[in-house]
Amino acid sequence: MAASLVDKVMKGGGFWPAAPAFLYLVVFFIMPMAVLLAFGFVPIQRGTVQSANFTLEYLFDVLTDDLFWRVWWRSFYVGVLSTFFCFLFAYPLAYIHTLVGRRLQMVILILTVAPLLTSALVRTYAWLVILGGRRGVVNAVLMDLGLVSRPLRMLYSDFAVIVGMVQIHLPFMILPLITVLSSRDRKLEHASLGLGASRVRTFFRIVLPMSMPGIIAGTTIVFALSYTNFIIPQLLGGGGYTTVAVQVYEFIVVILDWNKGAILALLLLVSCFLFVLMITLAGNRMMRWTEAKA
Repeated sequence: MAASLVDKVMKGGGFWPAAPAFLYLVVFFIMPMAVLLAFGFVPIQRGTVQSANFTLEYLFDVLTDDLFWRVWWRSFYVGVLSTFFCFLFAYPLAYIHTLVGRRLQMVILILTVAPLLTSALVRTYAWLVILGGRRGVVNAVLMDLGLVSRPLRMLYSDFAVIVGMVQIHLPFMILPLITVLSSRDRKLEHASLGLGASRVRTFFRIVLPMSMPGIIAGTTIVFALSYTNFIIPQLLGGGGYTTVAVQVYEFIVVILDWNKGAILALLLLVSCFLFVLMITLAGNRMMRWTEAKA
């Protein structure tokens, strides 16, 4: 038995090639996450577990708090709007990428990937400079051109948070769309045009359905990143702009209320998983035409 097990490990068969990665996830992700979530169901004071008695008191306190639902709604619509605008800007660029030559395709890819080489924190601070008050880049340009008489209030608002989310998460929508659109079957488009369909009709009836896998992947990634983001709402939204992720930080690090912080982290994780699952199921339902074709 031991000899066969060693033989499998040496040959790299079955589960064993993935064992180191699985062990790493268990030790450095699953176990710390389980400990954090467990803090929401046992009494803790001053960072010390008072007893091992299981309680749902903290969960009920959070779920019956109107403030939590207002903050959750803000997190949700920020995630939805960010995902929508990312798709709105990403799809035309990804589609153009499939129509131009090799050199322009390389330029588009470089411009898409280049922001990822810089930390999201640095890019968020850049938006503080761009969207700032009188000395902000946008307000300075508008006032110099005489388009406005006084600085516009853009920072510390939903607008600033959405702009930051879209700019930082846009590559995660563009890249899946480029991958899928580049590999689509062009013969179907030529057949549609040859049978008399207009380019607009061909796009909506042929190209858009074929790009659905990229839309699903991009939407899932961008929504999950936007919904759970902490840095952008904290910096561009200001101290009074609260999302669930920001509340998790405040309860655990600032207020030192680990019980409610752990419960909020649990609710954020579970709700994000459910939303991603709903997006995936809805996308798979929209792709049933591929099964019918097969």
